[in-house]
Amino acid sequence: QVQLEESGGGLVQAGGSLRLSCAASGRTFSSYTMGWFRQAPGRERELVGYITGSGRGGGNVAVYTDSVRGRFTISRDNTKNTVYLEMNNLKPEDTADYYCAATLRRLLIDTPQNYDYWGRGTQVTVSS
Repeated sequence: QVQLEESGGGLVQAGGSLRLSCAASGRTFSSYTMGWFRQAPGRERELVGYITGSGRGGGNVAVYTDSVRGRFTISRDNTKNTVYLEMNNLKPEDTADYYCAATLRRLLIDTPQNYDYWGRGTQVTVSS
């Protein structure tokens, strides 16, 4: 069982930055691929990116969706059981609830259905 808790959301102006954190419980955090997803009002939950767990090509490989690549960075600190989402040059279209999620699966990890554990989310609002 893994419990996840996000923090760091808030209101920021366009062009600004935020860093989200996701603290995880459990002794095997390093084994999990950790994903960041977001969901805007009236829209489906979508992948922001993920960072692989240990044992998968060496682990700590970050993958991003096209709309955030070059602006967002995912990192993890396995000593702190925490994964981070650094968001720069934020745009109004980045406004959403952001969720972290964990999975041990190796395939199709760009879809929310393949994540087993979820946090409650943190809200990010980007004003124009």
